[in-house]
Amino acid sequence: MEIKTIEEKDYSGKKVFLRVDFNVPLENGEIADETRIKAALPTINYLLSQNCILIIASHLGRPKGKVIPEMSLKVVAERLSELINKEVKFIPDCVGEVVEKEIKQAKSGDVLLLENLRFHKEEEEGNENFAKQLASFADAYVNDAFAACHRKHASIYQITNFIEDVASGFLIKKEVEALSKLLTNPEKPFLLILGGAKVADKIGMVKNLLDKVNTIITGGVMGLTFIKAKHWEIGDSKVDEDAIPLAKEIIREVNKRHLEFHTPLDHIIVNKISPDAETLITERGTVPPGWMGVDIGPQAIEEYVDCINRARTIFWNGPMGIFEIDKFARGTIAIAKAVAEADAFSVIGGGDSVSAVNKGGVADKISHISTGGGASLEFLEKGTLPGIEVLKK
Repeated sequence: MEIKTIEEKDYSGKKVFLRVDFNVPLENGEIADETRIKAALPTINYLLSQNCILIIASHLGRPKGKVIPEMSLKVVAERLSELINKEVKFIPDCVGEVVEKEIKQAKSGDVLLLENLRFHKEEEEGNENFAKQLASFADAYVNDAFAACHRKHASIYQITNFIEDVASGFLIKKEVEALSKLLTNPEKPFLLILGGAKVADKIGMVKNLLDKVNTIITGGVMGLTFIKAKHWEIGDSKVDEDAIPLAKEIIREVNKRHLEFHTPLDHIIVNKISPDAETLITERGTVPPGWMGVDIGPQAIEEYVDCINRARTIFWNGPMGIFEIDKFARGTIAIAKAVAEADAFSVIGGGDSVSAVNKGGVADKISHISTGGGASLEFLEKGTLPGIEVLKK
């Protein structure tokens, strides 16, 4: 059964509860990156054109059920108001009398933004009663918070038990369509680019894609963990020790399927992690004692760019090194530019790889940039997410 999207519904005169992902980074009380707010605008603007009362809800940060003023959505309400050129009424709670009173007074066309859902511990607990309270404010529920769809939280999952009229917004539709293209008959050759840390979090996704991909290239902590799993020398480089057995298992599965699998041919190495550190290039794919790998080397870049140029489908998750330090970002930027120039359907899976394509100035040339790191990985592992399944009714 397919999920219904908002353009298949009529919201005229209805009260619509819209769950979005406004989990934006804040610095000194200011929004540091408004990508996630802008990602929700097509859905917000469409619903406003339907002349409904729009009740928007989101989480921000990890307040763990406590009211933390620094994680208030008030600053987001102010910015959203500027972006849609319309007053956004901020409500200082997300349940209770204060919310009920404001919604009773609201008229069609009004926009309300509730306070941070995670100020109540019941949100992350998936509490039925809390979900019922949220549902009581509305006639219809729309979910557009793709990045939170892998969590069975009250406003994502349980709320659909109490509202019959449910649909997805445009962002979820776009995410599901793009990620599904990687799972269903992807055009070959299919290249998987694995970087970054959190190796264990990615193993399920890698296993599910092994029967679909042709080539895997690795870098970052991920690449170094695979190198250690091959029993090669990695010096003092950071690796995910707990994930080494999993990495060995992946190598076995890759060999069984005769896939093309690459760890870096050479590395940029340092004896301390610092912008002023002396850097050397290794002559081979190992790292000598006392040194740490911080980026892929020029030979690795050349080999990886060749793999990218041959690909017709690309999924990239995680940088090739410590790209936050410019000196160690060359490998990641080179990969970002090659992916952008490739004649391929390219998807970037959340988190640091998104920052990398932004840093490389090539974000607009990527076919799809996912807004959800953990959510996109779980979708590629399981083919669906809890928050998406409950919209199929």
